[in-house]
Amino acid sequence: MHKLLHQFITYIRSFVAIEPKNADELLLIIKTCSQKLIINPETSVILENVLNLNTMQVRDIMMPKSQMVFIQEHASLDEMVKIIADSGHSRFPVLAEHGDEILGILHAKDLLNLADNQEFDISDLIRSANFVPESRKLDALLTDFRKNRNHLAIVVDEYGQAIGFVTLEDTLEQIIGDISDEFDVEEEDPIKVLNQKQYIMRGDTELELINERLSTNFEDEDFDTIGGLVTSYFTYTPKRGEVIQIGDFEFKILSASSRRIKLLECTDKRPEIIPNDEENNE
Repeated sequence: MHKLLHQFITYIRSFVAIEPKNADELLLIIKTCSQKLIINPETSVILENVLNLNTMQVRDIMMPKSQMVFIQEHASLDEMVKIIADSGHSRFPVLAEHGDEILGILHAKDLLNLADNQEFDISDLIRSANFVPESRKLDALLTDFRKNRNHLAIVVDEYGQAIGFVTLEDTLEQIIGDISDEFDVEEEDPIKVLNQKQYIMRGDTELELINERLSTNFEDEDFDTIGGLVTSYFTYTPKRGEVIQIGDFEFKILSASSRRIKLLECTDKRPEIIPNDEENNE
């Protein structure tokens, strides 16, 4: 990332008289170049996002431990294959038989050479896990991924306890960003009203806000967001176009990564309450 910024600075020297002395000045130059059409808006956004990496921490983008799909240390081959097929993921933390210790990471592709009913020791297959503190800056995390050639890291708190995970995809997404489309909702308001019965909402919309706005009573002890709740009903991370019914509401996935729901459409299928004749006469 630093190499990319250095190349950019070298390139714009022929257009801009100022040499940036800090990140704020560089950000101003990037915006100026965009306004003067020296660089296109998409490039400007990517460069600004690169600069912002050192202001964000792992805790800002990590997925909670409750959404981590584990494989137990003494799981059979059939059990592991089922977990892999159901989840659609390619990397899995392996849990020790007793306790919450993470022994390493199992890659799904490492199971391909095993024959049915073949005896094996999972310790021969698992790879070292990369543990990162939740306070680690994202630019440092990206460097870790590049050096270790890992795509997944286990996030730990100040006591060394695993509290979640973060992927290379999640980190790069902070640079590239989501692809805009007709379903985008405003940053300030995560719920977009289409009509009296249909809504577009971000996956990180809090259940408390949805309950308040839609007069619902969604509750879950493990999840605070609608994306987490819907994922728990699917039991895997759904793909775009998949639909599920939760109570009187239908949810259609509009955008999702391999780890989380980003955007969904909610249809309220609660029956209309029609006043009876006696109430009308009153």
